[in-house]
Amino acid sequence: MAAKVGGASAAKVFPNHDDVHISFEDQQRINRFAKHNARMDDLKVELDMKKNSLKCLEEALEEIELFDEDEDIPFLVGEVFLSHKLGKTQELLAESKEQTLKEIASIEAKAKAIKAEMDELKAHLYQRFGSNISLESDD
Repeated sequence: MAAKVGGASAAKVFPNHDDVHISFEDQQRINRFAKHNARMDDLKVELDMKKNSLKCLEEALEEIELFDEDEDIPFLVGEVFLSHKLGKTQELLAESKEQTLKEIASIEAKAKAIKAEMDELKAHLYQRFGSNISLESDD
């Protein structure tokens, strides 16, 4: 973001700066964009965790198919392992998988809505400030 800087030394420090007035509304848009950008980073981390959890659930479903029908299989509920027969464990894993899929869809929907608003803000801010503002992520 370019800042108003006066004096001859300012031209040496900021050779390509343009004096740009930042209104309160512009600052609010910049702040909203930054907040959404941070939220998107959080959603990406959360989405990666949910996808990893889904992968683990799918692997567990495949693994327990090799167990005997009458064998007790420990299943984590909260902080406690409960033992169930194969059918009940498969049912619980399938329910957990469905819940995880719903959570992934919810996160993706939130990310899509935030991305749409960020695109609007980015278009407005680039139109207003041009090359004096950088809204691209460092990824």
